[in-house]
Amino acid sequence: MENPILYMMNAIRENILQAAAALQQSGVLPEGELAEFDVEIPKDITNGDFSTNFAMKHARVFRLPPRAIGEKLVEALGKIEYVKAVSVAGAGFINFEMEDSYFATILNTALERGENYGRSDRFHGERVMVEFVSANPTGPMHMGNARGGIIGDCLASLLDWAGADVHREFYVNDAGNQVSLFGKSLHIRLLQQLGQDVEFPEDGYHGDDIKVLADEFLKATPDIEGLSEEDVTAQMVAFGLEKNIARMQSDLGKYKISYDEWFRESRLHKSGYVAETVAILEEKGALYEKEGAKWFKATDFGYEKDEVLVKANGFYTYFAVDIAYHRHKFVERKFDRVIDVFGADHHGHTLRFWAAMRALGLDENKLQFVLMQLVRLMRDGEIVRMSKRTGKSITLSDLLDEIPVDAARFFFNSRASDTTMDFDLSLATRQDSENPLYYVQYAHARICSILRNLEQNDIAYSGTPDFALLQSGEERDLIRQIALLPQEIVSGAEAREPSRITAYCEALAAAFHKFYNACPIKNEAEALRDARIGLCIAARQTLKNSLALMNITAPEQM
Repeated sequence: MENPILYMMNAIRENILQAAAALQQSGVLPEGELAEFDVEIPKDITNGDFSTNFAMKHARVFRLPPRAIGEKLVEALGKIEYVKAVSVAGAGFINFEMEDSYFATILNTALERGENYGRSDRFHGERVMVEFVSANPTGPMHMGNARGGIIGDCLASLLDWAGADVHREFYVNDAGNQVSLFGKSLHIRLLQQLGQDVEFPEDGYHGDDIKVLADEFLKATPDIEGLSEEDVTAQMVAFGLEKNIARMQSDLGKYKISYDEWFRESRLHKSGYVAETVAILEEKGALYEKEGAKWFKATDFGYEKDEVLVKANGFYTYFAVDIAYHRHKFVERKFDRVIDVFGADHHGHTLRFWAAMRALGLDENKLQFVLMQLVRLMRDGEIVRMSKRTGKSITLSDLLDEIPVDAARFFFNSRASDTTMDFDLSLATRQDSENPLYYVQYAHARICSILRNLEQNDIAYSGTPDFALLQSGEERDLIRQIALLPQEIVSGAEAREPSRITAYCEALAAAFHKFYNACPIKNEAEALRDARIGLCIAARQTLKNSLALMNITAPEQM
């Protein structure tokens, strides 16, 4: 039973459908097509551990009050594995109370599966690419990249734990207008350092990093006399891009993010893949010419306006390259699904990408997006825009110099991607229970301390406890939280929402702290003590797995 929650939901659903079919066949319930219904864990578990709204969903189908339908179904239901009792409550909810053996099975599953507890085969056989960050290599990474990095990385982990074959990718924009402007900015800074009085362009890259790169280039390539402006600029672009990309890789490495591939845009141009993609669209009748440019008939494929793919000067637009890149993901590398993590300002991109997929004859449903909202950095209730260290806009590197990496990863994954978030720098460095990461990590360290203390007092764990002895509300609540992990991973992967795991960690830690404060271990009777030790070990493993999924440390001491 790798997923106790899903196992029981499926069992309850199957038995409900069988009972309803039998009642229809015997004439107790009238014939009619069965509707969709939910099996869920109720917010109030007073009446049961699982509940279904089947009766309410079929009141019109059976032309009976929901409660009457529920009572008939309860009478018709046979024995369901692990179910102790079935009852009807309120307007017609059917509730299922679980046997002690169910709770014991949950703990035994967590203990037996160990570091694999939480993994499932939900997406087995599916090749999924997650593309995230893909920051412009012409400058340092900002807070949007920091949030997108964690969302993308944790989503990739969720998919991996749910059984998918996951590929993490960073798309390097090393061609196009922004690179030309990067080269122009570098060259002018170089001329200024050589003492020439040249004006810096208004639309150039004004950051100090451009000055630093120009200085580094001059030191590395002192003999530029006699070279044309074009040759010097080309050398500076190559030098600057490699420096910036290496710095990105270093910063993301400190952030505990690694990629399977850094895919370069220039590869698409050099191979002729952009030209080939545009030609395919033209052959399919999806382009037209206007004022010397080639336009994509996006309005024919559901987008609000047509888009230029080839400018009048023969240069490809970013959109043309993006279409080629996404075609390459599906056609050449044969991914079953592609997920792009974008900022919320890219909403329009999603619609036109889908239009392009339709025009190419590809399934646009296999191209999915996570759109994340902005981050606002706060310290002591005040908005923070500048780095303490540099006095300039805070970059990812600045952030990681100021707060622990684990805190950055946890906090950036603590809110749903489609909500704006305030990142409290002061809270992220606090060493108390007000800091949610500290609260979670402390739960793991506390369990380790309990187990060490028991070992030091020569209190052995049998390894075969009687978990049926765990009857208190605090014990059962902790077991229920442990049971949730596999389904939380699947649900988070399906919804493309990794913040579910952060919330789960906090709930699991809270359940453990509550259990620890209510249920003594060391001085209890041996059988109960043994069961509680087993519960602690299962909780520790579940916490460790949850944090590992987000690549966050599970400390043994704090």
